[in-house]
Amino acid sequence: MNFPERFSNLPAYAFPRLRTLLDHLEPGGPVVHMTIGEPKHAFPSWVTDEIVAHADGFKNYPPNDGAPELQEAIAGWISTRYGVEVDAATQVMALNGTREGLYNAAMALCPEEKNGEQPLILTPNPFYQVYAVAAASVGAEARFVPATAESGHLPDFDALSEQDLARVAIAYVCSPANPQGAIADRDYWQRLIQLAEIYDFKIFADECYSEIYRKDPPVGALQVAKEMGVDPERVLIFHSLSKRSNLAGLRSGFVASGPENLRRVKQLRAYSGAPLPLPLQMAAIKVWQDEEHVIENRRLYSEKFDMADEIFADVPGYKSPDAGFFLWLPVSDGEQAAVKLWTETGVRVLPGAYLSRDADGSNPGKGYIRVALVAPADEVAGALVKLRDCIYGQSG
Repeated sequence: MNFPERFSNLPAYAFPRLRTLLDHLEPGGPVVHMTIGEPKHAFPSWVTDEIVAHADGFKNYPPNDGAPELQEAIAGWISTRYGVEVDAATQVMALNGTREGLYNAAMALCPEEKNGEQPLILTPNPFYQVYAVAAASVGAEARFVPATAESGHLPDFDALSEQDLARVAIAYVCSPANPQGAIADRDYWQRLIQLAEIYDFKIFADECYSEIYRKDPPVGALQVAKEMGVDPERVLIFHSLSKRSNLAGLRSGFVASGPENLRRVKQLRAYSGAPLPLPLQMAAIKVWQDEEHVIENRRLYSEKFDMADEIFADVPGYKSPDAGFFLWLPVSDGEQAAVKLWTETGVRVLPGAYLSRDADGSNPGKGYIRVALVAPADEVAGALVKLRDCIYGQSG
Protein backbone atom coordinates (compact mmCIF):
# COMPACT_ATOMS: atom_id res chain seq x y z
CA MET A 1 0.00 0.00 0.00
CA ASN A 2 1.14 3.52 -0.76
CA PHE A 3 1.11 6.29 1.81
CA PRO A 4 2.13 9.96 1.54
CA GLU A 5 5.68 10.86 2.45
CA ARG A 6 5.00 14.49 3.35
CA PHE A 7 4.10 13.60 6.96
CA SER A 8 6.60 10.78 7.38
CA ASN A 9 9.10 12.87 9.34
CA LEU A 10 6.62 14.21 11.88
CA PRO A 11 7.55 13.19 15.41
CA ALA A 12 4.90 11.76 17.69
CA TYR A 13 2.62 14.51 18.99
CA ALA A 14 3.67 15.94 22.35
CA PHE A 15 1.12 14.25 24.59
CA PRO A 16 1.28 10.68 23.19
CA ARG A 17 5.05 11.11 23.41
CA LEU A 18 4.73 12.13 27.05
CA ARG A 19 2.55 9.11 27.82
CA THR A 20 5.21 6.86 26.31
CA LEU A 21 7.81 8.53 28.53
CA LEU A 22 5.90 8.43 31.81
CA ASP A 23 2.93 6.07 31.84
CA HIS A 24 4.94 2.90 32.51
CA LEU A 25 6.44 4.55 35.61
CA GLU A 26 4.75 4.84 39.00
CA PRO A 27 4.09 8.39 40.22
CA GLY A 28 5.96 9.32 43.38
CA GLY A 29 3.00 11.05 45.01
CA PRO A 30 -0.51 12.40 44.40
CA VAL A 31 -0.80 13.13 40.68
CA VAL A 32 -0.87 16.78 39.65
CA HIS A 33 -1.31 17.44 35.92
CA MET A 34 0.57 20.52 34.70
CA THR A 35 1.14 19.48 31.10
CA ILE A 36 -1.70 20.62 28.87
CA GLY A 37 -2.91 24.18 28.44
CA GLU A 38 -6.51 23.34 29.26
CA PRO A 39 -8.02 26.08 31.45
CA LYS A 40 -9.63 24.97 34.70
CA HIS A 41 -11.05 28.29 35.88
CA ALA A 42 -14.83 28.62 35.77
CA PHE A 43 -16.39 29.91 32.58
CA PRO A 44 -19.39 32.27 32.81
CA SER A 45 -22.37 30.45 34.30
CA TRP A 46 -24.74 31.90 31.75
CA VAL A 47 -23.01 30.22 28.79
CA THR A 48 -25.01 27.03 29.29
CA ASP A 49 -28.24 29.04 29.50
CA GLU A 50 -27.44 30.67 26.17
CA ILE A 51 -26.83 27.30 24.52
CA VAL A 52 -30.09 25.90 25.88
CA ALA A 53 -32.02 28.99 24.85
CA HIS A 54 -30.88 28.49 21.25
CA ALA A 55 -30.92 24.69 21.24
CA ASP A 56 -33.48 24.62 18.44
CA GLY A 57 -30.64 25.72 16.17
CA PHE A 58 -29.04 22.28 16.39
CA LYS A 59 -31.49 21.17 13.69
CA ASN A 60 -30.05 23.65 11.21
CA TYR A 61 -26.80 23.66 9.29
CA PRO A 62 -24.80 26.53 10.79
CA PRO A 63 -23.72 29.51 8.68
CA ASN A 64 -20.39 28.65 7.15
CA ASP A 65 -18.66 31.96 7.87
CA GLY A 66 -20.31 32.47 11.24
CA ALA A 67 -23.73 33.91 12.01
CA PRO A 68 -23.87 37.62 11.08
CA GLU A 69 -24.52 38.45 14.75
CA LEU A 70 -21.35 36.59 15.76
CA GLN A 71 -19.30 38.29 13.06
CA GLU A 72 -20.56 41.65 14.32
CA ALA A 73 -19.71 40.76 17.93
CA ILE A 74 -16.18 39.77 16.92
CA ALA A 75 -15.73 42.92 14.83
CA GLY A 76 -16.92 44.94 17.82
CA TRP A 77 -14.43 43.22 20.09
CA ILE A 78 -11.56 43.91 17.65
CA SER A 79 -12.58 47.58 17.55
CA THR A 80 -12.76 47.88 21.33
CA ARG A 81 -9.59 45.89 22.02
CA TYR A 82 -7.32 47.15 19.24
CA GLY A 83 -8.93 50.27 17.82
CA VAL A 84 -9.16 48.63 14.39
CA GLU A 85 -12.39 48.81 12.41
CA VAL A 86 -13.02 45.71 10.28
CA ASP A 87 -15.99 44.87 8.13
CA ALA A 88 -17.80 42.03 9.86
CA ALA A 89 -19.10 40.47 6.67
CA THR A 90 -15.88 40.53 4.63
CA GLN A 91 -13.00 40.64 7.12
CA VAL A 92 -14.04 38.20 9.85
CA MET A 93 -14.68 34.45 9.83
CA ALA A 94 -15.70 32.40 12.84
CA LEU A 95 -13.56 29.32 13.42
CA ASN A 96 -14.14 25.94 14.96
CA GLY A 97 -11.17 26.57 17.22
CA THR A 98 -8.13 28.51 16.03
CA ARG A 99 -6.14 25.39 15.17
CA GLU A 100 -8.51 24.95 12.22
CA GLY A 101 -7.84 28.49 11.09
CA LEU A 102 -4.08 28.38 11.54
CA TYR A 103 -4.00 25.27 9.35
CA ASN A 104 -6.56 26.16 6.70
CA ALA A 105 -5.33 29.70 6.18
CA ALA A 106 -2.00 28.26 5.03
CA MET A 107 -3.87 25.86 2.75
CA ALA A 108 -5.81 28.75 1.24
CA LEU A 109 -3.05 31.36 1.00
CA CYS A 110 0.36 29.73 0.57
CA PRO A 111 1.47 29.84 -3.10
CA GLU A 112 2.92 26.77 -4.81
CA GLU A 113 6.11 28.75 -5.57
CA LYS A 114 7.75 31.94 -4.33
CA ASN A 115 10.09 33.63 -6.80
CA GLY A 116 10.35 30.37 -8.71
CA GLU A 117 11.37 28.30 -5.67
CA GLN A 118 9.76 26.16 -2.99
CA PRO A 119 8.16 28.57 -0.51
CA LEU A 120 9.33 28.87 3.07
CA ILE A 121 6.97 28.97 6.04
CA LEU A 122 8.66 30.45 9.09
CA THR A 123 7.77 29.23 12.54
CA PRO A 124 9.14 30.00 15.98
CA ASN A 125 11.09 27.20 17.60
CA PRO A 126 9.58 26.06 20.02
CA PHE A 127 6.11 26.39 18.53
CA TYR A 128 2.49 25.23 18.31
CA GLN A 129 2.75 22.08 16.23
CA VAL A 130 0.03 22.90 13.70
CA TYR A 131 2.38 25.42 12.07
CA ALA A 132 4.72 22.68 10.86
CA VAL A 133 1.91 20.41 9.72
CA ALA A 134 0.43 23.26 7.69
CA ALA A 135 3.78 23.76 5.96
CA ALA A 136 4.04 20.05 5.13
CA SER A 137 0.48 20.01 3.79
CA VAL A 138 1.07 22.79 1.27
CA GLY A 139 4.46 21.50 0.10
CA ALA A 140 6.38 24.36 1.70
CA GLU A 141 9.61 24.07 3.63
CA ALA A 142 9.15 24.72 7.33
CA ARG A 143 11.99 26.84 8.67
CA PHE A 144 12.32 26.64 12.45
CA VAL A 145 13.64 29.97 13.72
CA PRO A 146 15.03 29.80 17.28
CA ALA A 147 13.06 31.69 19.92
CA THR A 148 15.56 31.60 22.76
CA ALA A 149 16.53 33.68 25.76
CA GLU A 150 19.07 35.46 23.56
CA SER A 151 16.32 36.64 21.21
CA GLY A 152 13.85 37.49 23.98
CA HIS A 153 12.05 34.16 23.43
CA LEU A 154 10.69 35.46 20.11
CA PRO A 155 11.99 34.43 16.68
CA ASP A 156 14.57 36.77 15.16
CA PHE A 157 13.44 36.79 11.54
CA ASP A 158 15.89 39.61 10.76
CA ALA A 159 18.69 37.07 11.13
CA LEU A 160 17.57 35.18 8.01
CA SER A 161 19.49 35.67 4.79
CA GLU A 162 18.07 37.72 1.91
CA GLN A 163 17.96 34.53 -0.16
CA ASP A 164 15.76 32.83 2.43
CA LEU A 165 13.57 35.86 3.00
CA ALA A 166 12.88 36.02 -0.74
CA ARG A 167 11.33 32.54 -0.46
CA VAL A 168 9.11 33.27 2.54
CA ALA A 169 5.38 33.01 1.95
CA ILE A 170 4.11 32.96 5.55
CA ALA A 171 5.58 33.75 8.96
CA TYR A 172 3.81 32.36 12.00
CA VAL A 173 4.24 34.34 15.22
CA CYS A 174 2.66 33.50 18.57
CA SER A 175 2.31 36.49 20.88
CA PRO A 176 2.03 36.11 23.80
CA ALA A 177 4.28 33.17 23.08
CA ASN A 178 3.44 29.58 23.88
CA PRO A 179 5.36 28.30 25.84
CA GLN A 180 7.58 31.17 27.00
CA GLY A 181 5.02 33.91 27.69
CA ALA A 182 7.03 36.55 25.83
CA ILE A 183 5.15 39.45 24.24
CA ALA A 184 5.91 40.93 20.83
CA ASP A 185 5.97 44.67 21.45
CA ARG A 186 5.18 47.43 18.99
CA ASP A 187 8.78 47.64 17.76
CA TYR A 188 8.90 43.91 17.11
CA TRP A 189 5.71 43.99 15.04
CA GLN A 190 6.88 47.05 13.14
CA ARG A 191 10.15 45.37 12.18
CA LEU A 192 8.39 42.19 11.12
CA ILE A 193 5.74 44.03 9.11
CA GLN A 194 8.43 46.06 7.36
CA LEU A 195 10.23 42.83 6.54
CA ALA A 196 6.99 41.35 5.18
CA GLU A 197 6.44 44.43 3.05
CA ILE A 198 9.96 44.28 1.60
CA TYR A 199 9.90 40.54 0.87
CA ASP A 200 6.14 40.20 0.23
CA PHE A 201 4.99 37.57 2.71
CA LYS A 202 2.01 37.26 5.03
CA ILE A 203 2.11 37.28 8.82
CA PHE A 204 -0.06 34.78 10.68
CA ALA A 205 -0.37 36.25 14.19
CA ASP A 206 -1.49 33.59 16.67
CA GLU A 207 -2.80 35.80 19.48
CA CYS A 208 -4.76 33.22 21.46
CA TYR A 209 -3.16 34.21 24.78
CA SER A 210 -3.63 37.94 24.24
CA GLU A 211 -6.06 38.42 27.13
CA ILE A 212 -3.97 36.68 29.82
CA TYR A 213 -1.37 39.27 30.68
CA ARG A 214 0.08 40.71 33.87
CA LYS A 215 0.60 44.42 33.14
CA ASP A 216 -0.37 46.20 29.94
CA PRO A 217 -2.54 44.60 27.21
CA PRO A 218 -0.29 43.20 24.47
CA VAL A 219 -0.33 45.20 21.26
CA GLY A 220 -1.79 43.33 18.28
CA ALA A 221 -0.38 42.69 14.82
CA LEU A 222 -3.38 44.11 12.96
CA GLN A 223 -3.32 47.12 15.28
CA VAL A 224 0.29 47.90 14.39
CA ALA A 225 -0.36 47.31 10.69
CA LYS A 226 -3.13 49.92 10.86
CA GLU A 227 -0.85 52.38 12.67
CA MET A 228 1.74 51.91 9.93
CA GLY A 229 -0.81 52.36 7.15
CA VAL A 230 -0.12 48.85 5.84
CA ASP A 231 -2.69 46.93 3.81
CA PRO A 232 -4.60 44.59 6.17
CA GLU A 233 -4.04 41.79 3.65
CA ARG A 234 -0.48 41.65 5.01
CA VAL A 235 -1.60 40.32 8.42
CA LEU A 236 -4.02 37.67 9.64
CA ILE A 237 -4.88 37.49 13.34
CA PHE A 238 -6.23 34.41 15.10
CA HIS A 239 -8.09 34.52 18.42
CA SER A 240 -10.06 32.15 20.59
CA LEU A 241 -12.37 31.89 23.59
CA SER A 242 -10.43 28.87 24.84
CA LYS A 243 -7.92 30.75 26.99
CA ARG A 244 -9.63 34.14 27.28
CA SER A 245 -12.87 32.69 28.62
CA ASN A 246 -11.94 29.16 29.79
CA LEU A 247 -14.09 27.67 27.02
CA ALA A 248 -11.76 25.30 25.20
CA GLY A 249 -14.66 22.93 24.51
CA LEU A 250 -16.84 25.59 22.93
CA ARG A 251 -14.43 25.67 19.96
CA SER A 252 -15.09 29.29 19.21
CA GLY A 253 -12.38 31.33 17.54
CA PHE A 254 -11.96 33.69 14.63
CA VAL A 255 -9.60 34.87 11.92
CA ALA A 256 -9.57 38.48 10.74
CA SER A 257 -7.65 40.13 7.91
CA GLY A 258 -8.19 41.91 4.62
CA PRO A 259 -11.20 40.96 2.48
CA GLU A 260 -9.22 39.14 -0.23
CA ASN A 261 -7.48 36.89 2.30
CA LEU A 262 -10.82 36.15 3.94
CA ARG A 263 -12.52 35.51 0.60
CA ARG A 264 -10.01 32.77 -0.15
CA VAL A 265 -10.12 31.29 3.36
CA LYS A 266 -13.93 31.28 3.27
CA GLN A 267 -13.96 29.63 -0.14
CA LEU A 268 -11.82 26.76 1.16
CA ARG A 269 -13.99 26.57 4.30
CA ALA A 270 -17.07 26.13 2.10
CA TYR A 271 -15.57 22.95 0.66
CA SER A 272 -13.75 21.44 3.62
CA GLY A 273 -14.57 23.20 6.89
CA ALA A 274 -16.74 22.33 9.85
CA PRO A 275 -18.52 25.46 11.13
CA LEU A 276 -19.47 25.85 14.76
CA PRO A 277 -23.02 24.65 15.62
CA LEU A 278 -25.45 27.55 15.72
CA PRO A 279 -26.36 27.36 19.44
CA LEU A 280 -22.66 27.53 20.28
CA GLN A 281 -22.28 30.53 18.00
CA MET A 282 -25.13 32.25 19.79
CA ALA A 283 -23.46 31.65 23.15
CA ALA A 284 -20.15 32.91 21.77
CA ILE A 285 -21.75 36.23 20.86
CA LYS A 286 -22.44 37.02 24.48
CA VAL A 287 -19.02 35.77 25.59
CA TRP A 288 -17.18 38.05 23.15
CA GLN A 289 -19.30 40.95 24.39
CA ASP A 290 -18.52 40.43 28.09
CA GLU A 291 -15.25 41.49 29.74
CA GLU A 292 -16.03 41.05 33.42
CA HIS A 293 -15.26 37.33 33.42
CA VAL A 294 -12.04 38.01 31.49
CA ILE A 295 -10.84 40.46 34.12
CA GLU A 296 -11.47 37.91 36.86
CA ASN A 297 -9.74 35.18 34.87
CA ARG A 298 -6.69 37.40 34.43
CA ARG A 299 -6.64 38.16 38.17
CA LEU A 300 -6.59 34.45 39.04
CA TYR A 301 -3.62 33.81 36.75
CA SER A 302 -1.79 36.86 38.07
CA GLU A 303 -2.07 35.48 41.59
CA LYS A 304 -0.53 32.19 40.49
CA PHE A 305 2.30 33.93 38.66
CA ASP A 306 3.02 35.99 41.78
CA MET A 307 3.21 32.74 43.75
CA ALA A 308 5.57 31.26 41.17
CA ASP A 309 7.81 34.33 41.33
CA GLU A 310 8.12 33.91 45.07
CA ILE A 311 8.71 30.15 44.94
CA PHE A 312 11.36 30.36 42.20
CA ALA A 313 12.94 33.65 43.30
CA ASP A 314 16.28 31.99 44.02
CA VAL A 315 16.33 29.62 41.04
CA PRO A 316 19.09 30.58 38.57
CA GLY A 317 17.73 31.32 35.12
CA TYR A 318 14.11 31.64 36.21
CA LYS A 319 12.25 34.19 34.09
CA SER A 320 8.87 35.42 35.17
CA PRO A 321 6.61 35.35 32.10
CA ASP A 322 4.79 38.46 30.93
CA ALA A 323 1.66 36.70 29.71
CA GLY A 324 -0.02 33.37 28.99
CA PHE A 325 -0.29 30.72 31.70
CA PHE A 326 2.88 28.65 31.38
CA LEU A 327 6.20 28.60 33.14
CA TRP A 328 9.16 27.84 30.89
CA LEU A 329 11.65 26.53 33.41
CA PRO A 330 15.34 25.93 32.67
CA VAL A 331 16.69 22.42 33.44
CA SER A 332 19.68 20.41 32.29
CA ASP A 333 17.50 18.03 30.25
CA GLY A 334 13.72 18.30 29.89
CA GLU A 335 12.98 14.59 29.59
CA GLN A 336 15.18 13.67 32.54
CA ALA A 337 13.57 16.39 34.64
CA ALA A 338 10.05 15.25 33.71
CA VAL A 339 10.84 11.64 34.67
CA LYS A 340 12.48 12.65 37.95
CA LEU A 341 9.59 14.91 38.89
CA TRP A 342 6.98 12.27 38.03
CA THR A 343 8.63 9.37 39.81
CA GLU A 344 9.57 11.37 42.91
CA THR A 345 6.57 13.67 43.37
CA GLY A 346 3.70 12.78 40.99
CA VAL A 347 3.85 16.20 39.35
CA ARG A 348 3.51 15.83 35.57
CA VAL A 349 5.11 18.40 33.25
CA LEU A 350 6.00 18.53 29.55
CA PRO A 351 9.60 18.34 28.29
CA GLY A 352 10.37 21.43 26.23
CA ALA A 353 11.87 19.40 23.40
CA TYR A 354 8.40 18.01 22.66
CA LEU A 355 7.37 21.50 21.56
CA SER A 356 10.39 22.19 19.36
CA ARG A 357 12.50 20.65 16.62
CA ASP A 358 16.15 19.97 16.06
CA ALA A 359 17.52 22.75 13.87
CA ASP A 360 21.13 23.66 13.07
CA GLY A 361 22.36 20.93 15.39
CA SER A 362 20.40 21.85 18.50
CA ASN A 363 16.91 21.78 20.00
CA PRO A 364 16.03 25.06 21.77
CA GLY A 365 13.47 23.33 23.99
CA LYS A 366 15.73 20.56 25.27
CA GLY A 367 16.87 22.47 28.35
CA TYR A 368 13.37 23.40 29.52
CA ILE A 369 10.12 22.03 30.91
CA ARG A 370 6.72 23.62 30.34
CA VAL A 371 4.49 23.93 33.38
CA ALA A 372 0.82 24.88 32.95
CA LEU A 373 -0.64 26.95 35.80
CA VAL A 374 -4.22 25.98 35.08
CA ALA A 375 -5.17 24.13 38.28
CA PRO A 376 -6.60 25.89 41.39
CA ALA A 377 -4.13 28.15 43.18
CA ASP A 378 -3.58 25.94 46.24
CA GLU A 379 -2.86 22.92 44.06
CA VAL A 380 -0.51 24.97 41.88
CA ALA A 381 1.38 26.32 44.88
CA GLY A 382 1.93 22.88 46.39
CA ALA A 383 3.05 21.41 43.08
CA LEU A 384 5.48 24.25 42.37
CA VAL A 385 7.14 23.84 45.76
CA LYS A 386 7.55 20.11 45.06
CA LEU A 387 8.97 20.94 41.63
CA ARG A 388 11.44 23.45 43.02
CA ASP A 389 12.66 21.12 45.76
CA CYS A 390 12.89 18.10 43.44
CA ILE A 391 14.54 19.70 40.40
CA TYR A 392 16.51 22.56 41.89
CA GLY A 393 17.29 21.09 45.29
CA GLN A 394 15.93 24.08 47.17
CA SER A 395 13.41 24.43 49.95
CA GLY A 396 11.74 27.53 51.20
